[in-house]
Amino acid sequence: MAQKGERGARDGRGGMQDLSSEQMATLQTKKMTLALDLTQKQQEQIKSLQLEKAKRRKAKMEEGEAQKEAGEAKKPTSEERFTKMNGRLDRQIAQKAEMKKILSDEQYKKWEQQQERKGKHGEGHGRHRKDTRK
Repeated sequence: MAQKGERGARDGRGGMQDLSSEQMATLQTKKMTLALDLTQKQQEQIKSLQLEKAKRRKAKMEEGEAQKEAGEAKKPTSEERFTKMNGRLDRQIAQKAEMKKILSDEQYKKWEQQQERKGKHGEGHGRHRKDTRK
C-alpha cells in the first residue's frame, strides 16, 4: 500500500492532507492574495474563514480514514447523501456571503469566476460520470 506522501502526490492534492489546518489555511490565503491582491485586513479575515474550512476538511479526512481502517466504510443511504450535500451547499452559500462582505466588487467578481472554473474542472471526474461526448 502506498504511503501517505506518495498517495498525495499521485492523487493531485500534492500532499495537502499531510499539512496542518493552519498550514493549509495559510497556503490558501496566500494563493488568494496573489490572485486577488488582498489587503492585510482582507488576508486576516480570509485566513480565518480558510482555517475553519481546513479544520472541517481535516476532520472529515481523518474520520474517513478511521472508518476505512476499522472496516466500517459503507455506502451512504439516500437520506445521508441528501444531508451531506445539503450541508455542503449551506456552507457554500455562507462562504459566498462572507466573501462578498470581505472583498471589493471587483475582487468578488474575479473570485466568483475562479469558483466557476473550479466547479467546471471538478465536473465529470466522479465514478458515475456520464459520457457527454457525441
